[in-house]
Amino acid sequence: MTDITPYDAIPETVVPGVPNRPRVLLVGTFLVCAAVIMGYAGLLGYYISQRAAVVQSGETWLPNGTVIPLTQPNFMMFTLSWSIISVLWALHAVKRNDQSNALIAFGLTLLFGFAQVVQTGYLLTIMEMVAAESSRAVLIYALVGVQLGVMAAAMGFIAVMALRTLGGDYSERDYEGVLSATVFWIMSVGVYTALWYAVYITK
Repeated sequence: MTDITPYDAIPETVVPGVPNRPRVLLVGTFLVCAAVIMGYAGLLGYYISQRAAVVQSGETWLPNGTVIPLTQPNFMMFTLSWSIISVLWALHAVKRNDQSNALIAFGLTLLFGFAQVVQTGYLLTIMEMVAAESSRAVLIYALVGVQLGVMAAAMGFIAVMALRTLGGDYSERDYEGVLSATVFWIMSVGVYTALWYAVYITK
């Protein structure tokens, strides 16, 4: 009797396919971003409450007549705003297998981040706050220091993803690492935005 089954029999030694890799890095990045946001929000809330108490008592918040100029903070805000465009450019280029444009965009993003770090250092020299003389200065330095630490971590993340893209690890088929670095970078810009408004603008 002839077998007319239209399907081929499945052999007993079928090799299982490679399972889809879960987005471990992306999920982990979101969790880290959430932790950073909550921690910085708590520190910022404490800073705002302390400043409000001092201002309500009729005193000046900034210690010892410290003046915070607006030129440097505003330029840093402008610089980091452009960095969001450049990091999204890098992600778009990787998704299109355009490695040359991706590396240019990565380089610009790192340049913008480095510019913000250097400008912060210059701003602190202008402010001339002595941390040992006032707890208010300690709070301001804590907010600025945490922001610089987050920015440094974001720059390191971008640099690693740029090297892996150069090595061919990321392309249109797999760009999870670049997407994760983009999310972390945008979060770091958000941290500076909070610092910019709460400390530099409202003082």
